Amino acid sequence: MRARRAARTARPGPVLPTVVLALLVLLAGCTAAPEPGGTSAASSGKSGEKTGEKPGGQEARWRPGPGTGWQWQLSGKLDPTVDVPVYDIDGFDHGASAVADLHRRGRKVICYLSTGAWEDFRPDAGKFPKSVRGENNGWEGEWWLDIRRTDILEPLMEKRIEMCAEKGFDAVEPDNMDGYRNRTGFPLTAADQLRYNRLIARIAHRHGLAVGLKNDLGQIPELEPDFDFAVNEQCAQFEECEALTPFVKAGKAVFHVEYELPVARFCADSKRLGLSSLRKKYDLGVWRQECPQARP
Repeated sequence: MRARRAARTARPGPVLPTVVLALLVLLAGCTAAPEPGGTSAASSGKSGEKTGEKPGGQEARWRPGPGTGWQWQLSGKLDPTVDVPVYDIDGFDHGASAVADLHRRGRKVICYLSTGAWEDFRPDAGKFPKSVRGENNGWEGEWWLDIRRTDILEPLMEKRIEMCAEKGFDAVEPDNMDGYRNRTGFPLTAADQLRYNRLIARIAHRHGLAVGLKNDLGQIPELEPDFDFAVNEQCAQFEECEALTPFVKAGKAVFHVEYELPVARFCADSKRLGLSSLRKKYDLGVWRQECPQARP
């Protein structure tokens, strides 16, 4: 699955009258009620936080904090009863009603999409010309995309991410975001990958959705500021989890899974590093084992 999925300086403000300053101090002491799967702007809990407001007074996009518990289910009948604040589910397979049901249960919901590979089983598969399809990525029915061809891919990915927003999802998990490190059939470079990944992040953000960086560990130093959280597979097995530290230091969740290691082999390190870690089977069905310390 690794192949499928492998400090600012504040500007000085104006001087405020003493009365206004006193009022602001009083207001700062008031704590807003936390939202499901996150916290208010005045809260410091681990499950997530708001990031201000959008123009027009709308709530800002969601950003989960380190240690947020989660469930990742991409196959089988959806089980909405796992007691965690975050679900990550397939964006095509589930409609607005499933997302609304999870919201009623107090969950935030991440929309899984492939943005770096063509899947012949998706309803929009016919819209991807052969010129952008490369080598098989190791999974049946999937081929790497030529991410340099943003003239073709940007409108297609915009439509997919717009679908997630219209269904009510809170965030996007874009998959296959490290093609430049694989045999794609195209001469992709690290610079190509940075441009494309940032494009996907911008599309998600303009639709009001949070977005996670999937794997692509080597580009985390450059990409962390563009993404709201990370999703990683098997960093413990391959001794790479330290590379995810920039997300945790920035107050952003790292949703992490292992498939082959028992939880006893990675949970202690997950706690030390602030990761939200699970053990899952490769089919990413309902079954899960959670590191106890992954829950806030």
